[in-house]
Amino acid sequence: MCLRMLKGGGQTLSRSTSDENKRNAEIDRLIRRDRKQQAKNVKILLLGAGESGKSTILKQMRLIYTEGFSLHERKEVRQVIFSNIVVAFKIIAEEMRDLGLSYEKPETEKSEAVLLAAEDIGINDSFPAECKGAMQSMWVDPAVQQTIKRGNEYALHDNIQYYFKRLDQLFSRDYIPTDQDVLHSRLRTTGITETLFELGQLTYHMFDVGGQRSERKKWVHCFEGVQCLLFVAALSGYDQCLVEDKTANQMQEALMLFESILSLPWFKKSSIILFLNKMDLFKEKLTERPIREYFPDYSGQDGDFEAASKYFAGKFKALNRTEGREIYSHYTNATDTNLLKITMQAVQDTIIQDNLNRYIL
Repeated sequence: MCLRMLKGGGQTLSRSTSDENKRNAEIDRLIRRDRKQQAKNVKILLLGAGESGKSTILKQMRLIYTEGFSLHERKEVRQVIFSNIVVAFKIIAEEMRDLGLSYEKPETEKSEAVLLAAEDIGINDSFPAECKGAMQSMWVDPAVQQTIKRGNEYALHDNIQYYFKRLDQLFSRDYIPTDQDVLHSRLRTTGITETLFELGQLTYHMFDVGGQRSERKKWVHCFEGVQCLLFVAALSGYDQCLVEDKTANQMQEALMLFESILSLPWFKKSSIILFLNKMDLFKEKLTERPIREYFPDYSGQDGDFEAASKYFAGKFKALNRTEGREIYSHYTNATDTNLLKITMQAVQDTIIQDNLNRYIL
């Protein structure tokens, strides 16, 4: 009797072990499947100081990898563009007086009054015709041009030059913003914006958060599960002040911000991509505003783009104090679609390799 019970107990034990092995095999299979699925979904966090060009990069992702912007969205951008131009002229007029300058042409005062009275346009409205003449009149006044040249002292946004060259198109009755017009438009990012797009075998979730100091407290909500940190810094900001603080330097702010982000525990294993952006504007400035005036330790030749860009790339990379972690840097123009497409392919290669190392190898 006892022998039969022992024999039966052995069969039960055997079945139990077999069932447990099957369960373990199923769990292992699910883990492998989840790892593969996780490797195909990439969370990219876009960070950087204000005016670095983060939001422009996000717009480019929509243009390159999705269906772009609808007619309704372009009409909304048309409203933003008109506001950008009017606000820029108002800021110029205010700063001109702070700099102790006065209009040299008597009619410019009247032009300023027209723009001061300008109201926001509706979604289906054209630009008000009277504003075009007012903008042209203000633009040619020598005091306005002197103030624009000193735009780095009060963070004048760089899109005013682009839009002024296109005034005839902007004021046409049937004007709809082009892709480049959309890219140059400036609407301050508040909160968190997510853009979803597919590139090859990967699905990207790209998050953009406001870069101004007041917005940074919201960043922590995005830090969990980030595979790739894409930090954007404007090379052209080496001589610029911050929008929110005229006593602070944009490049110094970017360097301090980058250093603080690299020290956070969330990003110890994340891919770190550095976009040194606005290199076109950077090239234009180099001959007129020597880097050494703002960064005395710069030892390269004035106007040498190669030396200057490597200098700033080196300053960012020197802030990385985590052994074995590499900073992948790229020189970009966020408004150049073809260049950014090539750059993003390089970024994808980096992410794929890091994902292989993290989830598969």
